[in-house]
Amino acid sequence: MMDAHNPRKEQIREAIARAEHDSRNRPRFTQQDLDLIMDLQAAEARENLYAYRKMMDPEMRVGWWPRQVSGLLQRFFIRLKNGHRPKLLLMAPPQHGKSRSVQDGVSWFHGHEPDFRTIFASYSGDLGTKTNTELQRRFEDDRFKRAFPDTRILPLKGGGEYAGQYQRNSHLMHFVGRKGYFENTTAPDGQITGKSLDFGVVDDPIKGRGEAQSPTIRDKTWSWMTDDFMSRFDDRAGMLMTVTRWHVDDPAGRLIERFPDMTILRYPAFATEESIRVNCEPRSVGEALFPEFKSLEFLLEQRKTYTEVSWESLYQQNPIIQGGGMFPIEEMRIIGSFPQSEIKKRVRYWDKAGTSGGGAHTAGVLMNQMADGTVIVEDVVRGQWDAYTRETKIKATAELDDSIQRTVVYVEQEPGSGGKESAQRTVANLHGHLCFIDRVTGKKEVRAEPYAAAVQAGNVKLLRKKWNRDFINEHEAFPSGQFKDQVDASAGAFNKMIEKTYNYDTSLSWVRGNTDG
Repeated sequence: MMDAHNPRKEQIREAIARAEHDSRNRPRFTQQDLDLIMDLQAAEARENLYAYRKMMDPEMRVGWWPRQVSGLLQRFFIRLKNGHRPKLLLMAPPQHGKSRSVQDGVSWFHGHEPDFRTIFASYSGDLGTKTNTELQRRFEDDRFKRAFPDTRILPLKGGGEYAGQYQRNSHLMHFVGRKGYFENTTAPDGQITGKSLDFGVVDDPIKGRGEAQSPTIRDKTWSWMTDDFMSRFDDRAGMLMTVTRWHVDDPAGRLIERFPDMTILRYPAFATEESIRVNCEPRSVGEALFPEFKSLEFLLEQRKTYTEVSWESLYQQNPIIQGGGMFPIEEMRIIGSFPQSEIKKRVRYWDKAGTSGGGAHTAGVLMNQMADGTVIVEDVVRGQWDAYTRETKIKATAELDDSIQRTVVYVEQEPGSGGKESAQRTVANLHGHLCFIDRVTGKKEVRAEPYAAAVQAGNVKLLRKKWNRDFINEHEAFPSGQFKDQVDASAGAFNKMIEKTYNYDTSLSWVRGNTDG
């Protein structure tokens, strides 16, 4: 996408080389030398969006993510110019530069194509105005003018010969001498009737979770997009949307459902196996998206302030329906104490992680079946440990549990020889305790159904402890959340509680001739 009026970069490089050779006997570069260098920068900026972004903002934070996004946006713009009607959805965490990437891309594209008509929409009128103002500054920057001399807007003071023919204000600016313009509006109330567009940009059409939870607002926003916004598209028009996901049924979700050919760029704050595979990301599972800007330590600290549902939606771009799902958390009562004498059955169930630090946790849930038919979750032990530390924790927990009351321990055996050997090692480690292997089959969601039914009926209570918050958050997000270990362990414990077994008398009272117990 080079401008035919610009000299070739090779010619500029040759001129710079001659200037460097001639300047060896001079104390510094001349203005002519500097002009040649800036011409080279401008030529590279015309060819490459990432080079353009660095030229326009020398202090820009660089890294693999802004470089990759710039390349994908450039590919989108090439397809747009060629009339392929591209649709691109960019999903990324808040404050990671996605809006700035799109803003830079829009200015670069208009540098190449000042005849294109662009409409920019957002939930916030202030955001639209800010974008408009930033673009005006960009178009008046000398570096931009050097790279794209054919894209001009009206001067701030007086339009000269073009006064009255073109506009430049906080919501509309025309490109002088061309058919194109940039206009910003507000979703879902902005008026764009009667106008046509070649390029539509939507930057976060829904304000936040409160609005996203409202079916009325979601429907209203979608109606605006289809009836007002997308109905203005020219036959060769393209659309670019940037979002932070709030809900599975938000506008982004509906676009994905209705346009299977849409290009989807989903970048979670913490890398997942899927994001690495789909995006060819040069990072490992759990690493930060843009560590040069938001470090892993910062993100881990931020995560502490979010529920699982909010974090998955905002930072992992994995929207989850809040409440009313498989586990209605509002039905989980937190209690301060309970009568130990009313315990009918007591089970500790372990769901073990395969590796330490691999993202998954080991969780051991202590559950009590009470005489009144309710279930009380008394304790949760959870962590990311290596095999030795994990087995040490499991044994110490069993000894503590039995010191209070005899407890049956179950260890989940995952399919495969590795799962069998791991479960057998734990049973051997717990010699002297009542410990059994639970060979599970089928999907986690199916195994959790009996337990979920008990939660839905209000029959599951939690003893007030520090683990309550993470436990509840994981249940609210299940099965779409990142973590499932506490739910798996809880479901396993519950299933063992309701499992029909022979009622053996383990008190040995019959040996003593006492049959009253």
